[in-house]
Amino acid sequence: MVFSLIRFNLVSPDPADAEAMSDRYRAALEIARYADSRGFNAVSLEEHHSSPMAWCPTPLVDAAMILASTDNLTVTISAMLLPLHDPIRAAEDIAVIDLVSRGRLVIVAGLGYRPVEYAAMGKEWKRRGRLLDEALEVMLTAWGGEPFEHNGETVQVLPMPYTRPHPMLLVGGSSPAAARRAARLGLGMQLPGRFADIEALYYAECERHGTEGFCIAPDNVVMLHVADDPDRVWAEHGECFMLEAMTYRAWQPPGQTSAVCSEATTVEELRAEGVYRVLTPTAAVEATRSTGTLALHPLVGGMPIDEAWSSVQLTAEQVLPALADSQRPSG
Repeated sequence: MVFSLIRFNLVSPDPADAEAMSDRYRAALEIARYADSRGFNAVSLEEHHSSPMAWCPTPLVDAAMILASTDNLTVTISAMLLPLHDPIRAAEDIAVIDLVSRGRLVIVAGLGYRPVEYAAMGKEWKRRGRLLDEALEVMLTAWGGEPFEHNGETVQVLPMPYTRPHPMLLVGGSSPAAARRAARLGLGMQLPGRFADIEALYYAECERHGTEGFCIAPDNVVMLHVADDPDRVWAEHGECFMLEAMTYRAWQPPGQTSAVCSEATTVEELRAEGVYRVLTPTAAVEATRSTGTLALHPLVGGMPIDEAWSSVQLTAEQVLPALADSQRPSG
């Protein structure tokens, strides 16, 4: 089976243009509704703050809007920077979204790697690991629906979520601490790539704690754009891919690894590297058959909305049907 998703982070090189930003957010919702009607599986969102390109800071709000206007898509927030949120409020918001969507929300909880985001939210960077532990523990307790002690008072979080025992919640990261945290709490783990030692540690810790776990470890993540003329897209819009690639690279501290991280310094190098690919529909079919995953990033780096729509529609009309035909049993 092919897994197809669309990634949104709503980046814009000119976020001060309110009309343009409104158009981008509305386009993302319209694309999600169209994708839902054409058989896509999921939408991926993320969270960043204090970004000059207005990198999406409100993934729960965006997830709620998408899920309320679709019927089948799963929405994954990868990652939600949980230490920056009040855990009681986060538990309430996620429970309500889970009820509306009937279990189609997935949260990957992460620490983040930018001290400025903690400063913006009045949180202590040095306590980020403990803040994440506390938030996860509070949320898991809160979703049980029973009164419990919190900050010196007895509190109760209602309504309870639709998904039992709790909404889909994973721990993101690539450190031994992340593996131990996920295993201790009985949560799944999402790695940003293949980390055999961390995956092995996670399952060993699950066995030690007597918890059941699963680990998601994507391999060779590629952000895809589909076009009849890839040369034209790179010539006209290569800087959109480059803007995201350079921003992401600038944010990575030493030792930090992300699923989509480029070393390119020019558009030509970025194209040759293959982290971002522009493929014809036929080439996209072949590439997806070999990987099993199709990940579109239609509004990448301020990509014009009409070009984003073209990529999504070509995928829906030519790529997904061809992939479905190839999976049907003969005879």
